[in-house]
Amino acid sequence: MPGAVNTSFVLDMQRKLYRWSSETPDRVFADLFNLVCDRRTLTEAWKRLARNRGSQTPGTDGMTRRTVEERPGGAAGYLDEIREALRSGTYRPEPVRQRLIPKPGKPGKFRPLGIPTLTDRLVQMALKLVLEPIFEADFYPTSYGFRKGRNTHDALVKIQQCLHPTRSGPSIYSYVIEGDIKGCFDAIDHHVLMERVRRRVSDRKVLRLILAFLKAGVMIEGNVRHPVTGSPQGGIISPMLSNIYLTAIDERYGRWSMRPRERPQNAADRRHYDRNKGRPVFYMVRYADDFVVCVSGTREQAEAEKLALAEFLKTELRMELSMEKTRITGVREGFDFLGYRVAQTKAFHTGRWVGNLFIPKGKLNDLRYKVKVLVKAIPTGYALADLIDRLNPVLLGWRNYYRYATWACRDFHKLDWWIWQRVGRWLRKKHRKASWRTLRFRFTLNVRGERKRWIDGRSRLRYLREGGTMHYPHRELAKPNGWNAEMKHKRRDDTRDFWQAFNRLSYT
Repeated sequence: MPGAVNTSFVLDMQRKLYRWSSETPDRVFADLFNLVCDRRTLTEAWKRLARNRGSQTPGTDGMTRRTVEERPGGAAGYLDEIREALRSGTYRPEPVRQRLIPKPGKPGKFRPLGIPTLTDRLVQMALKLVLEPIFEADFYPTSYGFRKGRNTHDALVKIQQCLHPTRSGPSIYSYVIEGDIKGCFDAIDHHVLMERVRRRVSDRKVLRLILAFLKAGVMIEGNVRHPVTGSPQGGIISPMLSNIYLTAIDERYGRWSMRPRERPQNAADRRHYDRNKGRPVFYMVRYADDFVVCVSGTREQAEAEKLALAEFLKTELRMELSMEKTRITGVREGFDFLGYRVAQTKAFHTGRWVGNLFIPKGKLNDLRYKVKVLVKAIPTGYALADLIDRLNPVLLGWRNYYRYATWACRDFHKLDWWIWQRVGRWLRKKHRKASWRTLRFRFTLNVRGERKRWIDGRSRLRYLREGGTMHYPHRELAKPNGWNAEMKHKRRDDTRDFWQAFNRLSYT
């Protein structure tokens, strides 16, 4: 099948690029443009793009996946046109269409989102397929944002592990620096970014293509603006470029947080050595532009590191650290990170200080507000099933994210009761002449062992407390990404071949 052949080619190509980049940290890749223009790469990029709902969102040219499939020649002819434009050098990115989306939990505040054209998204996807394995080998293990095999919960659990006691005693970290960069994605310096990209890529056509996307401009109310800094949020390669740029922060704390391609014990030995010498230790965990620095030392040393970090960002990355939002807090006071409340509390049974994740009160209130607005937006002329079908995805998504919090079941139970009453009040408005007892008899399902749930036909209101609290497993720092599996098998085969040869020499 052609699709299977394309996927196999791209995966084999990515594994080779990742292996070469990992085994030779100083290697600079020269001939990559032919891989970007390869018909199999473009076909795989189209396949990934087409199954994304964003493929139906038009850019400045008004083109969507449906318009491409309905044109003469279909998607195959469209890919041939792009391939010819890339190879002839006539391809030019179009300005992105900007939309303002509301920031979650911050009423009245918006975040700009750039929507590239479908053609630009396709070329960016092809670029990402080729470049991502190369730079993935250089990303630090404590960086979790927009990387394969990593997510927000991995970053949260890593911080939680830092606050847990160890075999030698309680956690060494007493304070936390909550990093906040002013307008991070809008402040990315193109020159600094391209210099970091050139450390690994020397193909001029690929470099010109990346710079063209950065300089493409933004269309705002019919006017095209060409910012001198920034990477437009919404572009497919923007997360990868931001990780390349912000790796400089990881490098600053690499002495204590573990560098790429090294054993975790090496960083642990360096932390132990510095503590024995009376020096402060700084352990950083980063998710995109959100990062936390755990400090083993005094508050004065944490304040000095905050000032040093601000100077580092200004001189090395030409960014500004928000001194007001970058706070220094004690680990027992707690701090917010990636939607959770992280704090060091006493364990109920042992009395030892351990790291815990909690659901912030603000997030609980945000869900109540969202449910209230959603219920009010459904007219009473609609069926109860329509309301349930709108509520269930919101509730399940929220539950799946916060089910790893401590005492999550307790918070879920309270929210379930509140949501049940909110839906009940909506039903009372819909059926004004019916009694409460009649509504409960008609629209609830009584299951032994649990409270009645609202039901209309096949639609059933889901409970947040279903599934209960779960423990998120703490995995090793070197996580599988789909490209390093081949390297593990290769090392295993090399080890087996070594011992077989050793045994043959022993018997001769």
